[in-house]
Formats: sequence, structure tokens, C-alpha cells
Amino acid sequence: MAQTRTGRDVAVWAPPTTRARRISWRKRLAVAVQELLPLLVTIVFFAPFLIMVSTSFKTPDDAFRFPPRIWPQPWTFENYRRAVDAMPFLRYLGNTLLIAGLAVLGTLISSPLVAYSLAKIRWRGRSALFILILSTMMLPPQVTMIPIYILWNKTPFMGTFWPLIVPNFLGSAFFIFLLRQFFMGVPNDLLDAARLDGASELRIYIGIVLPLARPALATVAIFTFVWAWADFLNPLIYLNDPKMYTLSIGLYSFFSEHGIEWGPLMAACTIFSLPLILLFMVAQKQFLEGISLTGLK
Repeated sequence: MAQTRTGRDVAVWAPPTTRARRISWRKRLAVAVQELLPLLVTIVFFAPFLIMVSTSFKTPDDAFRFPPRIWPQPWTFENYRRAVDAMPFLRYLGNTLLIAGLAVLGTLISSPLVAYSLAKIRWRGRSALFILILSTMMLPPQVTMIPIYILWNKTPFMGTFWPLIVPNFLGSAFFIFLLRQFFMGVPNDLLDAARLDGASELRIYIGIVLPLARPALATVAIFTFVWAWADFLNPLIYLNDPKMYTLSIGLYSFFSEHGIEWGPLMAACTIFSLPLILLFMVAQKQFLEGISLTGLK
């Protein structure tokens, strides 16, 4: 501020100091990093998928062209025709959909029921059982693979879809934990009011808790479907008949029979990935809401 002859204070412009300039540039840099970093991460994760889809439409000469081009010149659908004709695609697709669909059904029946009992029903040994369930999550699948295989090998169901479907109807430790965390957030006063009105635990579970848990159930369903769809090891172990193979085994068989034919192989991989992408696009809202509500990071 400067003072004139009349005694009035007049604002005088002063250039910003060096420290103020540094702070301003730091803020701009921080904003630029916050905006550019997600874009760069998106590009890094999206680039392999873009290359896969682009290669699926390229001719063999264009696929091995150097320097490579992102967009095919010319475009061709021959790779998709060869990928579908090289294996019984519709049969493998039906087998995979059957296994994945029943896996989702079994998980949605068993895991929420156990999680509700651990979260909202008081009974002796509840905490001990929950700790035991959590401890099973620490076991790698390779530890239990051989005992489970020996168990199924003694039954007449070896070589069928049952070993891939039945375990989902027995509950999953991860999903039980996930749903229990969500059920813990349901107000107890709401359930107590229903009990005072004479509602049974089963009616409370079906009529009140499950409708509130739709986002969490959608998250569980998506995870289960993705894991069952992309599962390769379990179908390879339990399925012996080529007519019962899934798409994951079909892709491996295609690669072993045709060698490195990148165009048809990328076309087969694109077809294999497309249902998962469509599923996530359809259920994206419920999936993200379920992750935020259950505290899954």
C-alpha cells in the first residue's frame, strides 16, 4: 500500500516474489501429474488389448511388418473364421458358460448364507469358525489340489463337470469374508424390528438382507464368473473328453496345433475376452458400488 499527498491509501502492484512463483509452479505441476498419471496408466493397461484386437484383423504380412502399424491395412476377418473353424467353438463356449453359470449360482447360494450367519446371528463358536475360514485363505491352491483330486478320483464323477461345479456350492472363504464385511454394516435395529414382527431368520435374510446386498452380490457374481471363465488348470485336471473342454483348454490346443499363427491366435483370444468385457460394461455400476461398500481394495 502507498499513501498519496491527500492521505489516502492506494494499492500499488508489486511483482510476485520468487517463492510465490515456485509455489504456483508446484501447484500446476501437481495438477498436471494428477491429470496425466491416470491417462498414462490407462494407456499402459489398454495397449496390450489394442494390439491383440488390431493383430486379429491383420494379414500375416501386415502382422510382422516393421515398423508395426496400429491399424490393419487391409482389414481381414479371415483370422476369426480360421479360429472358429479350427476348434468346436460353440461346444466349448457352451461348456464354459455352463460351468461359469453354475459356479455363480452355487456361490450366490452358499457364501451369502454363511456370511449372514457369521455377521448377524449369535451362536457359540461363531468367532472361532470365522477365524478358521480366514485361515483357509492362507493356503495356496497347490496345497489342496492333490487331496481334492484324490477325493474326486474315488468317485464316479471324475471326468465330468461336477468337480468344477460342486465346490462352488460349498462356499468360498474369500467371498464369505467379503459378504460378512458388508452384512456387518446392515443396521441391527432393522433386523430386530423384523424379529419383533415375527419374521423368521430365513425371511429376514431373503426379504431384507439380500435386497440390500445387491451391489455386493453383483461383485461376487462378477468375480466368480471371471475366475470360472478363465480357469485353465482345473478343467485340464478333471476333464478327459475333448467334447467337454472349455474355451481356455481350446485356446491352448489351438496354440499347440497351429504353432505361432498370431492372427488366428489373437482372434481366438479376442473372442475369449469379449464376454468378460461385455459383462463388466453391463454390471460396472454395481461392481464399483459393491467394492466401495464392502471395503475391498
